[in-house]
Amino acid sequence: MNAVLRRRRRPPARETARPQGVVGASPRARLVARGTADRILAVGLPQPRLGDSYHWLLHLSWPRFLLGGIALYLATNALFALLYLAQPAAIEHARPGVFSDAFFFSVQTIATLGYGVMAPATFYANVIVTIETTVGLIFLAVATGLVFARFSRPTARVLFSRVAVVAPYNGVPTLSLRLANQRRNQILQAEVDVALLLDEVTQEGDTIRRFYDLHLARRRSPVFALTFTVMHPIAEGSPLYGATPASLAAQNAELVVTVTGLDETMAAAVNARTSYLADEILWGHRFVDVMGLTDEGRRMIDYRRFHDTTPLAPRVGDA
Repeated sequence: MNAVLRRRRRPPARETARPQGVVGASPRARLVARGTADRILAVGLPQPRLGDSYHWLLHLSWPRFLLGGIALYLATNALFALLYLAQPAAIEHARPGVFSDAFFFSVQTIATLGYGVMAPATFYANVIVTIETTVGLIFLAVATGLVFARFSRPTARVLFSRVAVVAPYNGVPTLSLRLANQRRNQILQAEVDVALLLDEVTQEGDTIRRFYDLHLARRRSPVFALTFTVMHPIAEGSPLYGATPASLAAQNAELVVTVTGLDETMAAAVNARTSYLADEILWGHRFVDVMGLTDEGRRMIDYRRFHDTTPLAPRVGDA
């Protein structure tokens, strides 16, 4: 390719329109969400309590985690401040009944700062100080462990194409989707698995959800540094053989894509996942080429067009 990709015009929006046969279909819930967590409502399971607190805190977003930690810290100090105020003159050199003095004394105590201006003046105050110091040490240890675990947890930043496409490849209809590693490192021994989920009715009339593993032209890559096109030939024997957009929509079809590999920087396993519903599979489309050369002869990838598709030109003789 001699043209510089950054000079090419972006395809019009209509080229990524939804396929015919499923336009207007009501959206259904995904088994695998495209966000950070699945949106599946579990009914009848016992509510997890303290046993899952650590797992829950690790999966909180950073803003919620930090705001929650600050709120808990302030609430704990406010509680101990009220305990100090329960006994008049419990804190030496503090103004009697002034909440701010008791609060800041609590902050100094729980953080083991000890400025020396205020000090416990009674046996009751010393007991509360002992309890608060213990709580502060536990709080510091738990907070340090959680922050370290959140920072050290390996994660993958894999970019999935917003849609999958079906187009001929070497004369065979082929399902394709694109992946990209958004980090400037490499995922070693990357493996991709694609499963097709369909609603099927048994001979007894029961509707069940079936999983079909799709055979991929290439599911492993020794080094996943830039882009990776995943392809499934829709030949005889494929679960998608003979399928149409309408039939997939009727069966609530969903493609579940998972990527696993070894992060070379942290030497730890990472994974990513996404899913495509029936109306997110474009039939008769192919992905726009994102590979090219600059004017200086350097190879480049234009991620601005990573999600773009273009419809196939009708063949001579087609109606």
